[in-house]
Order: sequence, then structure tokens, then C-alpha cells
Amino acid sequence: MPRIRVSTTVSDRLLEQARAALPDLNNASLLDRALAALCAELHAAEIDRSYGIYDALPLETEDEWGNPAAFLDAVGST
Repeated sequence: MPRIRVSTTVSDRLLEQARAALPDLNNASLLDRALAALCAELHAAEIDRSYGIYDALPLETEDEWGNPAAFLDAVGST
């Protein structure tokens, strides 16, 4: 993977906490992990938002997969 140099300042407390939690990692690896975690969190939030449309529709609303209410009733009766 190509790398890019980053020069910045960060919270001394956060950096010390990260270094204490993962003492074998250098600053670059800590930043890689932090950015990966941020991207994963944002991706999960995007997926959660995409399911929000189902919260706005009545459960009995038909879609291309069928009727969610009927499916839940069938699952509950087994």
C-alpha cells in the first residue's frame, strides 16, 4: 500500500493512552489503526442510515422481498 507522510499535532493524553494500550506499535501504526477504526465506524453508520427507511414504513408494507410482518409472524410460529 502506498504511504503518505503526515505531520500534525495531537492530544498528548490520547497519544499517551494509545501508546500505553499498544506499546509495541509506533506512531504511524497507531494512526493507521485510528484511521481504520474511524472509517469502519463511518461505514457502519452509513449502513445503519440505509436501514432507516424501514423504520419509517409500516411493517406490513410489501416490498420486493415480500411482507416483513407476515415473515415475522411465520418465524414466530415455529
